Amino acid sequence: MKASSATVGLDLEAAALGRSFTDPFADLNGKVVMLTGGTGSFGRAFVKKASQLFKPKKLIIFSRDELKQYEMAQDYPASTHPFMRWFIGDVRDAERLRMAMRGVDYVIHAAALKHVPIAEYNPFECIKTNVMGAENVVNAAIDARVKKVLALSTDKAANPINLYGASKLASDKIFVAAEAMAGGPIPKFCVVRYGNVVGSRGSVAPFFQKLAAEGAASLPITDPRMTRFWITLNQGVNFVLSSLAMMKGGEIFVPKIPSMATVELARAIAPDLPHRVIGIRPGEKLHEIMVPEDDARSTVELKDRYVILPSHDLRRMKAYLDEGAHAVPEGFSYSSDKNPEVLTAHDLAALAAQPQTEAEISADIRR
Repeated sequence: MKASSATVGLDLEAAALGRSFTDPFADLNGKVVMLTGGTGSFGRAFVKKASQLFKPKKLIIFSRDELKQYEMAQDYPASTHPFMRWFIGDVRDAERLRMAMRGVDYVIHAAALKHVPIAEYNPFECIKTNVMGAENVVNAAIDARVKKVLALSTDKAANPINLYGASKLASDKIFVAAEAMAGGPIPKFCVVRYGNVVGSRGSVAPFFQKLAAEGAASLPITDPRMTRFWITLNQGVNFVLSSLAMMKGGEIFVPKIPSMATVELARAIAPDLPHRVIGIRPGEKLHEIMVPEDDARSTVELKDRYVILPSHDLRRMKAYLDEGAHAVPEGFSYSSDKNPEVLTAHDLAALAAQPQTEAEISADIRR
């Protein structure tokens, strides 16, 4: 299947629209997996896929919202999903994390305060969750002898200009350095960094859809030049499971995904509505970046992703190079305005309409 584009001609099979991120793929069968922030958009998608494809020993949902846990539990009754466990807790609570991680094999750390303007006006709350919470997750994982810990990051953590991005950069640094803190072969820690998720809560796409459905006379555009990276929830979950399988420890994994101008997104959602330029919000970037130029010296490229290796231990780079990766060129950076893969309105519709059945997912993994 291909989506034509007058300006780009993006190939759905060869470019990021068709990347399944399933080679390699983690095996969760018989494993105890804990997911912080497990009732969010990513958590729900992760649990759906994990329960379709695997038979984990336990799948622990660790989050602080009892209503969301109750509602999510209705979709996973004990009669059909006996491996599900529900833990009320906050990553700010170190002791609760230690209790929850006992006997856990893998931790996926997705809990965070993510809203840029809210973080700007509530800085201490952002730091407590995103930075101190990351420290608590690392310490609890070390104490519990967890095998692998993967933390979700954001494109805003690269060259950050807002507090949310700065807090996630600090979190990334904590997880990259955590293996040295552990002083042994386990736990292994890594980070996954990707852009805006199509259809997720907090994304601009549902916001535009809501305005259009409510009969808005125009759509607010912060700046007509603005661009962003985009990925689907399905791709995001696959990328996490793939990176979990691939990780050696200390990496930041960055998927190759397409970019799109905000004005193109608005046209795709409501082609007949005019745009109203309102200016960039506090802490907002014109373009996003996922691999800064200064990180290029420790970055390698694979077919479907970039891997930023810890600069304090470039032996990890040699291991990837020996397995077929290659170093990115001097001065390389990966930013949404210079990304060769660009989404058009037609491409976005195809991207958003890619539900996968269990058979299709399994076929991807076998492939």
